[in-house]
Amino acid sequence: MSDSVFRNYIAGEWVEGNKGQVANISPADISDVVGYYAQADMAQTEAAIAAAAVGQTEWAKSGLEQRYSVLMAIGDELIARKDELGELLAREEGKTLAEGVGETYRSGQFFHYYAAEVLRQMGETADSVRPGIEIETRREPVGVVGIITPWNFPTATGAWKIAPALAFGNAVVWKPANQVPASAWALTEIISRQGLPAGTFNLVMGPGSEVGDVLINSRNINALTFTGSLETGRKVAAATAINLVKCQLEMGSKNALIVLDDADLDNAVECAVGGAFGGTGQKCTASSRLIVTEGIHDRFVDAMVERMKKLVVGHPLKAGVHIGAVADARQMEQNLQYLEIAKKEGGKLIFGGEVLTEETDGYYMQPALFTETTNQMTINREEAFAPIASIIKVKDYDEALATLNDTNFGLTGGICTESLKYATDFKRNAKTGCVMVNLPTAGTDYHVPFGGRKDSSFGPREQGSYAKEFYTVVKTTYIRG
Repeated sequence: MSDSVFRNYIAGEWVEGNKGQVANISPADISDVVGYYAQADMAQTEAAIAAAAVGQTEWAKSGLEQRYSVLMAIGDELIARKDELGELLAREEGKTLAEGVGETYRSGQFFHYYAAEVLRQMGETADSVRPGIEIETRREPVGVVGIITPWNFPTATGAWKIAPALAFGNAVVWKPANQVPASAWALTEIISRQGLPAGTFNLVMGPGSEVGDVLINSRNINALTFTGSLETGRKVAAATAINLVKCQLEMGSKNALIVLDDADLDNAVECAVGGAFGGTGQKCTASSRLIVTEGIHDRFVDAMVERMKKLVVGHPLKAGVHIGAVADARQMEQNLQYLEIAKKEGGKLIFGGEVLTEETDGYYMQPALFTETTNQMTINREEAFAPIASIIKVKDYDEALATLNDTNFGLTGGICTESLKYATDFKRNAKTGCVMVNLPTAGTDYHVPFGGRKDSSFGPREQGSYAKEFYTVVKTTYIRG
């Protein structure tokens, strides 16, 4: 194996992959090889899990200030290197440089937040129903945590899982998506210099059929957190259930933004464009369904088209670009298939959807907008993960809410309205984990819980103080004085 290969990190050592290596190709320029990344096999994954069990025992005994200092240092370096690492992220994933830098900065904030959470770990006391006995409850580390992350947020998703895992005294075995190993390796390299006990943190890059399979079926991990597709999430849930392994899943979505007659039109358009097409539409929080009441429908459609004409698609590192590259050839093919399905089912493509040719040979697509769609069409039932939005015309608020809730998913939902009555009703009755009022459906904070309902999520919430529900276990102690 060449010295230029970026290796896995197992038991405190950088190790070559037993499965060889893969080339990390930029979707914005297929002649741009970001690097070659080692591929682990099942045996190396098992070794990482075993090392994590040893490292966790030692890490759990570390003092609070030690954990605080480690997490702060990781966050500091991510923020200090946001431009460099943001550019790396944009190269390998295809999102714009601004989005890559922003994601890296936000990842640093996750580590800073959980550094503070380290110092807020307090138990509770209670009186017993029996005389002369006192009760204490405390939270302890869950143990070894398996982490499987997707390709669309290669740094941030890892950060919001790794930071609380370490903060609460756990060890980590991390499998990033094989499409985007560079950002994961860069974060691991930062973590590797923090003096953690060997095995406390492990990076195991490799195919899901080997690395992922070992993680989800292992009896030697104590919890597994996964972000990815619904199909894979169901497999993870079934596998971890057999071994009684604690499980947390973030899966698919089919988010909607409601635009009522009384909405501020300019703001509604910005919310729709930002939510639907930011990150090339490759966000689990993207608003691919735009539910618009009939009184504002025609004006909204016209305004959307005019706004979309101003969106610049191009190389993610190029100045002035709003939308970068689609993730890879397979994703591009899927996007085009959804366009054809929507047309065949009666949707009217009124803007975009064309494959674009740029200065570099990559995967570029003009964002697409459909009208005359119904909520039963495939384009409004399945998650396309594409820069494609469809407008559903409805009569009034009641029909709009019913349409928004008529889905198997329930991650985010938004509404644009000037009515306090409708906003209040929507907050209470939208069957989603996150609700946005006069804001894009995409865009959440790091200090509050994140997650969905129905097929979008399973298990305890991520982020904020709620993360402790997954990364810790509660112990109850009875004491006779």
